[in-house]
Amino acid sequence: MIALHKSKLLEAAASLLYPSVCTVCGGSIRAGVYLCNQCEAKAVRILPPFCQKCSEPFEGSITSAFTCANCAHRTIHFDAAVAAYRGRGIVREIIHEFKYGRQMHLRHLVARWLRAALNDDRLRDLHFDVIVPVPLHPARQRERGFNQASLLAELLSAQTSSPARPFLERIRYTTTQTALDRSERMENLHNAFRLRKNADVRGLRVLLIDDVLTTGSTLSECARVLKRAGARAVHAATAARA
Repeated sequence: MIALHKSKLLEAAASLLYPSVCTVCGGSIRAGVYLCNQCEAKAVRILPPFCQKCSEPFEGSITSAFTCANCAHRTIHFDAAVAAYRGRGIVREIIHEFKYGRQMHLRHLVARWLRAALNDDRLRDLHFDVIVPVPLHPARQRERGFNQASLLAELLSAQTSSPARPFLERIRYTTTQTALDRSERMENLHNAFRLRKNADVRGLRVLLIDDVLTTGSTLSECARVLKRAGARAVHAATAARA
């Protein structure tokens, strides 16, 4: 009876912190759910066939595992990058509200989408020694007020046995990647990251975390730095793929 009463109190407190309305349409929902069933259904999962290396979806009838042309014609340093959802529509809207609209409570929803990536066959049976968020340049982090990848890594760490550590730092302020093609993105990011002083990843299995995977250039450059420093393996997980 006491436990039930405590549960009711916690539910009431949650309803004050997180209004019981859908983030997108305003419909009635349970506290802490963020999306109604109808809006949740509009979040598009990435399903096979997709590239085994970068999760790029393929609109076709391929039934076997394959590597896309994007990965086949350049050096990719991560072992695999897994994204759970397509970064469009409701998913894109939620992530933008979290990152740029400072709707911090939405990190829990984005983290739930991110956790879905860990159920992928490429990650499900792996144990990671450490979770490493993709870092922002200090100037950009001051401007935004937080690093979304760090917040997601902390939430993921709390639900797994893997610690989150900020082992990477961004040392070069790069122009926005939005208008750049794949080769330009890679050039833009070259030597933009380094291992933090006293960080030791030798022999570790690392899980890189970010909110969105676009071409994989950022994740690949981070993986290059980690492997050069002795990481045994580097996989990546994101909530969405643009």
